[in-house]
Amino acid sequence: MQNLSAWMQALAGFAIGAAAGFAVRHAKLCSFGAIEDALMGGDSRRLRIFGLALGIAILGTQGLIIGGFLDPEQTTYTPAALPLVAILIGSVMFGTGMAMVGTCGFGSLVRLGTGDLRSLVVILILGVAAYATLRGALAGFRITVLEGLSIAMPDGVRSDMASLSTHALGLDVRGAIAATVGGALCWLAFGDRRLRRTPRLLSAGIALGLLTVAGWVATSSFADDFASPVRPQSLTFVSTVGKAIYAGLLNVANFADFGVGSVFGVVAGSWLAAWRADELRWEAFDDDHEMRRHLTGAALMGIGGILAGGCTIGQGITAGSMLSLSWPFAVGGMILGARMGIATLVDGTPQELIRRGWASLRSRNYPSK
Repeated sequence: MQNLSAWMQALAGFAIGAAAGFAVRHAKLCSFGAIEDALMGGDSRRLRIFGLALGIAILGTQGLIIGGFLDPEQTTYTPAALPLVAILIGSVMFGTGMAMVGTCGFGSLVRLGTGDLRSLVVILILGVAAYATLRGALAGFRITVLEGLSIAMPDGVRSDMASLSTHALGLDVRGAIAATVGGALCWLAFGDRRLRRTPRLLSAGIALGLLTVAGWVATSSFADDFASPVRPQSLTFVSTVGKAIYAGLLNVANFADFGVGSVFGVVAGSWLAAWRADELRWEAFDDDHEMRRHLTGAALMGIGGILAGGCTIGQGITAGSMLSLSWPFAVGGMILGARMGIATLVDGTPQELIRRGWASLRSRNYPSK
């Protein structure tokens, strides 16, 4: 029974991942591209679409919690102690790696489905680095050092905005917070006249939000009460990539997992969207410099994503749907890391940026006579 339940979750993950991969590839939506548009081009439309996805995910997920269908204490996103140091370091690493690769882990899976062999290399390195940080050589340092520097919540309250607000005010304000935050995020998208003229982008944002809620529903519905621990989950693409690689190399039974199923589903859905649009193309590295950049970025995303507790989807939408306190710190760190990565790619190496900054500081403090 337990094995059947696990395989049902894997199939549900594959279906949900396929729908997400198809929607995002069809709309040509990318989280790094959205950040780059906003930071470098002053165009926030794609960023608003991710806000729309988050708004819908918040409304749906908090509705499940209020209805008693989902227990936030069973998830990994609302611990009683917030590993803030690990989240900040990891999110900046992830954002920097994302800039070097040109997309996130989810985006790499989407690209892989279209025939981009560079993304195959990125996925392999990201998965290995993620698994090493999650359960391998780097796990001890992560747990004992970085996650040891955690901030305990008062009276053992869970680290989400609704639980902390309820504890502070003495009354349940989860519904009010969810309606306010979720509604505001949806309004930011639907209130933009330009976005209302791009139904393809709007549909992708709506799909991502609904599919995040569907992930919570699927993993709660197909959970085996005799299995331990029972942890509802939804879309995230760092640890799941590592688990998928581990399952393929060492333990086939690990394929029976919602997250692993969603990894393969995203590739399949993206392939279907590209095939329908006649956009399947084999692509590879242009030179060794591009390959080194992708390898470094993939390693940073793998390690950083585990430290941060997720990727732009895992933290940006899934953790956000739980109103987790980790969400603003992780998303802010990823945006900062992406900006640093863009600056490095455009202006030169980190050493060159430091040298220029130091020279500029000295010229201001000690102007030439």
